[in-house]
Amino acid sequence: MVDFRQRLETGLRILKIDVSADGCERLSVYFSELKKWSRKVNLIAKSTSDEQIIENHFLDSLTILPLLQGARTHLLDIGTGAGFPALVCKAACPELEVTLVEPRLKRVSFLSHVVRTLGLQNVKILACRVEDEEQLPAMHTFTHITARALTELGFLLQMVERFSPSGPQLICMKGPKWQEELAAAAEILARSAYTLDHVQHCILPFTGAERSLLVLKIRDRKTFPA
Repeated sequence: MVDFRQRLETGLRILKIDVSADGCERLSVYFSELKKWSRKVNLIAKSTSDEQIIENHFLDSLTILPLLQGARTHLLDIGTGAGFPALVCKAACPELEVTLVEPRLKRVSFLSHVVRTLGLQNVKILACRVEDEEQLPAMHTFTHITARALTELGFLLQMVERFSPSGPQLICMKGPKWQEELAAAAEILARSAYTLDHVQHCILPFTGAERSLLVLKIRDRKTFPA
């Protein structure tokens, strides 16, 4: 059996991400509950090994943590599934405020269970899709938005456009083909409220898989398309 805590801490050291001992303990409990619930609920692929869970879900989620530093950070996670990445970041850094959007009710039940088990505060779980303006009105103010499970940048830009007046950064978690996806979304991006600010690259510690975080910010209002 893999020692979750040891492997997590090794991965964090390689990635140069700081998580407290208490944060690592919460993540260890999270991992145990994920394994337990996955026997009955479709949270992750049944064939996923412990090593893959730690690297591809926990460590991968935590790559965005350095981008969420600052007072009153509020992260919206669209299609969070089993809580990747926002709830993992929340478990590591409980000062974060997070809103999790997940339409599948069994996954919502799991998310609620993890929040209760870890004693987390300032977590809102919405059993809906991001287009649901009744549960998720545009007037909400978020500092950051992410959507790890969604693959098309152009589609994501269209979904989050209504939140742009409050000026949230958009963090897009991508693999090595991010440039192709960015090119495919060029026309939508040019018409949107967003512009690419920077790209942060990292290598996952055990497999060497490439990850790229595309950070988009609200463009200067003077440069908005007519």
